[in-house]
Amino acid sequence: MTTIGVLALQGDVREHMQALSRIGVTPVGVRRVRELEAVEGLVIPGGESTTIDKLLRIFELYEPLRTRLAEGLPVLGTCAGMIMLATDIIGGIEGQQTLGAIPMTVRRNAFGRQVDSSEVQLTWRPDGSTMHATFIRAPWVESFGDDVEVLAVDEAHGDRTVAVRHGNAIATSFHPEIVAPGAVADDRVHALLAEIVAAR
Repeated sequence: MTTIGVLALQGDVREHMQALSRIGVTPVGVRRVRELEAVEGLVIPGGESTTIDKLLRIFELYEPLRTRLAEGLPVLGTCAGMIMLATDIIGGIEGQQTLGAIPMTVRRNAFGRQVDSSEVQLTWRPDGSTMHATFIRAPWVESFGDDVEVLAVDEAHGDRTVAVRHGNAIATSFHPEIVAPGAVADDRVHALLAEIVAAR
């Protein structure tokens, strides 16, 4: 069975693991290099990007993860995870580092503070369907390279780019792991990651 890790340093680790379980893959928490080396794909959850950056270095995962991403490890970064996958940040703190897996510039906290969190309907471009999305102190993509595919834009906030794919790397501004009370889970973002893993 396919094994996909969830970086378990901060954020919605449990919710991402539940989403991965629903699509039929084996989720594992990743906190150590040996755990990173054992997975076929990885989710970098939301949280606080500066804290994730610091924790990656404290747990000695930063360089091993950069290496695995450069080698093509399939990865999904959500919210703060999107920031971590970018090559450049607007609004970052001094010394903040990213993993540089997607050639894009991301604006940190673009949607405002926690109180400005919102839920909107997006168009998921790969199939043209509607997607419910939850934004929590979310970034958006300011610019990106020619070979970056836009998966979704937020029309409610001026057509901001909020989901992209670059090769084996996916990033979303929103939290696809969050399921509203009484709603049916929408796991298509995690399913896309699993498809990328299966195609390797």
